[in-house]
Amino acid sequence: MAEAWSATELLAAGWTEADLAWEVAAEASAEALAANDPLRAKENSGNALRIAREHFASTDPRLGTSLANYGLCLAAAGGEGAASLLSEAREIWRSTGPWIDRMDAPRMARSSLFHLRMEARHRATYRARWQERWAEIAGGTKRKLDAADASAVSPGTAAAALAHWRRERPAMLNDTRKLMAAAFLLLLPDTGDERAE
Repeated sequence: MAEAWSATELLAAGWTEADLAWEVAAEASAEALAANDPLRAKENSGNALRIAREHFASTDPRLGTSLANYGLCLAAAGGEGAASLLSEAREIWRSTGPWIDRMDAPRMARSSLFHLRMEARHRATYRARWQERWAEIAGGTKRKLDAADASAVSPGTAAAALAHWRRERPAMLNDTRKLMAAAFLLLLPDTGDERAE
């Protein structure tokens, strides 16, 4: 299901049009592959990769996911070069530490002034808990990539990734959503050792 965000909302959240365009392209790639249309999936994943290369830092996990997904979709469409793209994706994901360290913990809407004050008072503890969660997400994604080969992608894995993303996608535009999109829209099967999301 498509979401609509105004330029004002993107700006207020610290997002750019490229952030949103990448998410739309990555989701469209998963939709196409889930529908067993590898050529359209390759086109959409190529668009996501172009956006990531032009607009994101070299340590941004969305760049790593873009490289992996393009390689997987290229292989699904009968092309070559997936192995080198997966290798590059692994390197990007291994270097995401500084990007994750700069993430802002989401500010949650609370039902009471008490919760809002507690969050403000204990911001460091709150951020530390989020850092643990971000590390779990990144670790699970790295394990998927380490176990991956180009034949791992299928309409079923794409459908599972898409369902996971749509189920877990945060309603707010924030850094956590960027990381979750990179992790959950990766078109690889689970390795079986992921912690519960």
